[in-house]
Amino acid sequence: MRTTTKSSLLAALALLCASAFGAGGATADGSNPFAAKVAPCMSCHGKEGRAAADGYYPRIAGKPAGYLYNQLINFREGRRQQYPLMTYMVQHLSDDYLKAMAQHFADQHVPYPPPQPSDVTAAVLERGRQLVVAGDPSRKIPACAACHGEALTGVNPGIPGLLGLPRDYINGQFGAWRENARKAAMPDCMGEIARHLSVEDISAASAWLSSRPVPADASPAAPTKVKLPLACGSYPQNP
Repeated sequence: MRTTTKSSLLAALALLCASAFGAGGATADGSNPFAAKVAPCMSCHGKEGRAAADGYYPRIAGKPAGYLYNQLINFREGRRQQYPLMTYMVQHLSDDYLKAMAQHFADQHVPYPPPQPSDVTAAVLERGRQLVVAGDPSRKIPACAACHGEALTGVNPGIPGLLGLPRDYINGQFGAWRENARKAAMPDCMGEIARHLSVEDISAASAWLSSRPVPADASPAAPTKVKLPLACGSYPQNP
C-alpha cells in the first residue's frame, strides 16, 4: 500500500475511533452501548475481537481482562510503540474506561479458527515444543508453560494464552521486545526472555505454538499462587 493511501486510511480510522470512544448513551436498538463504542477495535482485531484474517493483528476476545488492560495502559503510556494508531486511540482515555474496554473483550468467548498448517521440519517443531513445554535450563530460559499455564490458554488475571495466535504475530512481538519497541512495567520479564532467545528459537517456538489446536475450553486458568520463574512487573505476586 502506498504510504499516502495508508496514512489517509489510518487518519480516517483514528477519527472514527475518537468519535466512537467519545460517544455516550444507548444505541438505537437498545443494545449494549459499550459494544458500539468498541466497534472501531474490530476494524483491525476482527469481529468480536476474534482476530483479523491477515495473520498479524492478534485475537483479543477471551483474553484475561487484566492482560488487556495492561496492554492498553502500555500503549497509552508509550511503553508499546509499534502501532501509533493504538496510542492515538487510547491516549486520552481514563483508567476506568480502559478497564471497561478490557472487560468487554475478555467476556467475548467465540470459536477459534483451525491452526495454521506448518511448513517447517519436524526437528524445528520439536525444538519449539521443548522450548514451550520445558524451556532451556542450560541457558536460563523458562518454559512458556511455566507462566502461560499448562494448557497455554493463559492465567487470570493478567497472563495471556498463547494458542490460537498467528505465527507472524508471535514473531513480530518477540522482535518488538528485542528492539525495545514493546515494553511492560518493570521488571519486564518478557523483554528479558526475548533477549535470551535466538532468532531460530523464536521461529521454532512460534511455529509449534501456531500449529497447535486450541482446546474446546480455552478459558484462562484460575489465578495461581505458584511463584513465576521470573519477576514480572505486569503480574505482581506475593512473596
